[in-house]
Amino acid sequence: MRRKLVVGNWKMNGSRAANAELLAGLNAAGPWTADVAVCAPFPYLGDVALSLQGGRIGWGAQDCSAHESGAFTGEVSAAMLAEFGCRFVIVGHSERRALHGESDQLVADKAKAALAHKLTPIVCVGETLAEREAGETDHVVKRQLSAVIHTLGHCVPQIVVAYEPVWAIGTGKTATPEQAQAVHALLRAQLHAATTKSDEMLILYGGSMKPDNAAQLLGQADIDGGLIGGASLKAADFAAICKAAG
Repeated sequence: MRRKLVVGNWKMNGSRAANAELLAGLNAAGPWTADVAVCAPFPYLGDVALSLQGGRIGWGAQDCSAHESGAFTGEVSAAMLAEFGCRFVIVGHSERRALHGESDQLVADKAKAALAHKLTPIVCVGETLAEREAGETDHVVKRQLSAVIHTLGHCVPQIVVAYEPVWAIGTGKTATPEQAQAVHALLRAQLHAATTKSDEMLILYGGSMKPDNAAQLLGQADIDGGLIGGASLKAADFAAICKAAG
């Protein structure tokens, strides 16, 4: 049995006061059998590390540079994240791909940079509404994951994959459990062709998972947890999803 993982993606939200209140609420919640983490904006990583250190909740960042160091103004390296005790880093989120023009190869290079510093990259893949309506879902997610598989080679089992249907992020829409499971199964098969450890790898669902739909989604055979956006900003909602995961 794969142990469930629930990760909160705060995106560009929060303040020191609001974060402290949220983390206090999470620290007081539980216990859960699932693994739990939050991915915070860069400026708050120090505060998050202090609040969560020694507890059962991990932390991470929402992006990292593909470069080790140098003249890359505004970028943050995986080495810097490791200094703050990060366990995870999200790479290839749909918002990064769409708003910052990140290519499949750049996402793969970021995952490689993260692994070099013992961070677990949460590699996001997913299709837009236009791509789904055109019947291109399978092609798009396989193309996105293929770049990562090709770049990482034997290190592929060290990543976490997150399927995030772009049309279900922040829209209130959610893929049905059956729709989500179909894509997760496809990704599992692709990983199976690349590594003998595919059955041990985690594939998270990242499309508007909430307390009222979490149990159904998490009950699917190949859905191993969630990458949670809006609901991760409310301690009660996020804790409810963590409870649904185990």
